Amino acid sequence: MKRIGLFLLTNLAIMLVLSVVASLLGGDRFLTQNGLNLTSLLIFSAVFGMGGSFISLAMSKWMAKRSTGAVVIEQPKSAAEAWLLATVERQARAAGIGMPEVAVYDAPEINAFATGMSKNSALVAVSTGLLRALNQDETEAVLGHEIAHVANGDMVTLTLIQGVLNTFVIFLSKVIGYAVDSALKRSDDRSGPGIGYYVTSMVMQIVLGFAASIVVAWFSRRREFAADAGGAHLAGKRKMIAALAKLKAQHEPSSLPQGMQAMGIAGGVKSLFMTHPPLEERIARLQASS
Repeated sequence: MKRIGLFLLTNLAIMLVLSVVASLLGGDRFLTQNGLNLTSLLIFSAVFGMGGSFISLAMSKWMAKRSTGAVVIEQPKSAAEAWLLATVERQARAAGIGMPEVAVYDAPEINAFATGMSKNSALVAVSTGLLRALNQDETEAVLGHEIAHVANGDMVTLTLIQGVLNTFVIFLSKVIGYAVDSALKRSDDRSGPGIGYYVTSMVMQIVLGFAASIVVAWFSRRREFAADAGGAHLAGKRKMIAALAKLKAQHEPSSLPQGMQAMGIAGGVKSLFMTHPPLEERIARLQASS
């Protein structure tokens, strides 16, 4: 996803597909046959909203590998790969989670991400740019940061938040679509939802979906501080601060697909859609911690 962008884009695509399928199967006609049934609509929205979010979560590792070209280390082929596996294994054990898959993807930026459906079925991947630019202490801190994301259950929590947001996006888009369609068909006698309902609902679902991503991005920014603290605990505060300082000094705009950045280590543009706080703010928070 450009980790949160990829998750968000996957979620949006899944929600649109589910909405089209539901319409083709007559779901909208059922909801509007005797006027808009708000109770049935809310149940419908919750089922599809939460379902779409968990489908996105289930696809997260597969999508991450496909979008970045990450290659999972099955058998280490170098001392660097052996060190990566040993470090992640040690940190995962210390964090009380199952051993994640460890992968490397070819990209010039200094970045890493973690994703997966559960704490015991995760993926941690680092870029070749990170391995070239950071020393072992700094890389250890970055890995600790990603393991902390997994141990904190950030992907599952994100999925629940996205599911609730999906529910309201579907509910509101169909309410607005019904209102627009009702206004358009006052001059005729047709029954059931018309083109105004379908077009308006689809457009509003996209618009409200992007608005919901602001909430997801805000959550992601808050969780970065917790992941930094977790990385400091697993690798050492000095190493975590040094890694963030190196990132600040050498940071390039990330080429990660947008859904990956929420679990990635790099920051984004300073806007409502940024998934990471400014690096200087993260460093200051760590320096001020006990």
